[in-house]
Amino acid sequence: MFDPASPPRPNVILCICDQLRAFETGCYGNEVVRTPQLDRLATEGVRFETAVSNNPVCMPSRSCLLSGQYSRTCMGMLGNYGERQADGSTTMPEYPAADRPHLPAPALPEMFRNLGYDTALIGKWHIHSGPGQLGFDYSLYPRVHHRHSGQSFVENDGEEFQVDGFSVRFESDQVAGYLRDRAHREKPFFLYYSISPPHMPLMDAPETYLDMYDPDDILLRPNVFRDGRLPHDDHWFKVYLWDFLFYERDLPFTRTLPPGFDLRRLIALYYGMTTWVDDMVGRLRHYLKAYHHAENTIVVFLSDHGDNLGSHHLFNKGRLIEESIRIPLIFHAPNRLKPRVNTSATAQLIDVTPTLLTLCGGSVPAHVQGRDLSGTVRDGDALKDGNGAFIETGSGEIGLRTTTHTYGIRVDPKTGRVLDDRACLYDLRTDPYQMNDLRNSDCDAGLAAGLRDRVLAWHHETPWMHSGAFE
Repeated sequence: MFDPASPPRPNVILCICDQLRAFETGCYGNEVVRTPQLDRLATEGVRFETAVSNNPVCMPSRSCLLSGQYSRTCMGMLGNYGERQADGSTTMPEYPAADRPHLPAPALPEMFRNLGYDTALIGKWHIHSGPGQLGFDYSLYPRVHHRHSGQSFVENDGEEFQVDGFSVRFESDQVAGYLRDRAHREKPFFLYYSISPPHMPLMDAPETYLDMYDPDDILLRPNVFRDGRLPHDDHWFKVYLWDFLFYERDLPFTRTLPPGFDLRRLIALYYGMTTWVDDMVGRLRHYLKAYHHAENTIVVFLSDHGDNLGSHHLFNKGRLIEESIRIPLIFHAPNRLKPRVNTSATAQLIDVTPTLLTLCGGSVPAHVQGRDLSGTVRDGDALKDGNGAFIETGSGEIGLRTTTHTYGIRVDPKTGRVLDDRACLYDLRTDPYQMNDLRNSDCDAGLAAGLRDRVLAWHHETPWMHSGAFE
């Protein structure tokens, strides 16, 4: 039990954005994109050089984050939940279920509420179980289908309403109001602040961000080229620009790409959306100071997964490659955490729940599968458990990412049966862009065998929420 005579528990803000890969921020080495707020947060906090998503798709990754469990355990499935329609297609419901079909074990907001915290969600949700079911006292979130203007919201599961202007700014204003209202309350708070960009639609943003970057200045990763050619995919480019207004509603203005549109122009828009996220982080920091929360608030910034953006001629996410899985991860807490960059650990989404619980004086329940990184964050301690992070995908790629290697197997997405126990092996020290697959190489056979055994053991031993195989 927490001793009331001890120092007050810190507030916690878990700030997540959607589909931001680590490489497109200044603090992770990008010299073109402007992210001064994130760079300062990283300089003043603890930044993990290597952090990954345990399942690089929206609903599974966010479920992993708030449960501290792998998606097979907390969801019983590896992709976004969809409801089958009369024509045989599946569609994601606009709002979560009224009951609790996923995340059956206590989730992070419930655990914080049990520690005496007020809990709030502002921004994108995209977990199938409703926020009230998982322990949020207050919630304000948009529908699932992505729009940054003309977006609809619900508050505390009330009636849907549409907001004027851009939803990103609307959510930021609501965060400001929440922090203002908390200024004179003694009870600590846990705020889950979820920012939708840089997820598509990339053309649905203030003009400032649409024209911010010159395509000629874009830093292209070497693995976007194939035989010297850049990828061009008419369908995916339109999805990036307009999201469901193209692929579902087929609105006339979404049917034609702008003249000369190519990968450089796509990534320039992505950079602009990333700076939009950075500006919202700047507003968050401003209001933390204005309402006297800055000195007693832990801020964690991360994204749910990355974006392929043409690497290996792939788009979107959901693959066992660096562009899909690598995310930024920063812990910031003035007077509590000594600034540092951690290069020795591979952090993962499921580690955030146990780490925050420990930093705030709580205990970690037995059902949490993530590792407690509080000693690493607070004191720079080395991990006591095995380093590395396990990643699962709906396509059947299952892998282990260590600080130096990625090893993958391939399983049947419907049965879970192992189809290939050496689907890929990359030495990221010499091949950071994964252009030289070593799976059939004789070099370091002992290392490869050890990684394979770890992945197979994890796959066979990690429990499913439902008995049975992949869904």
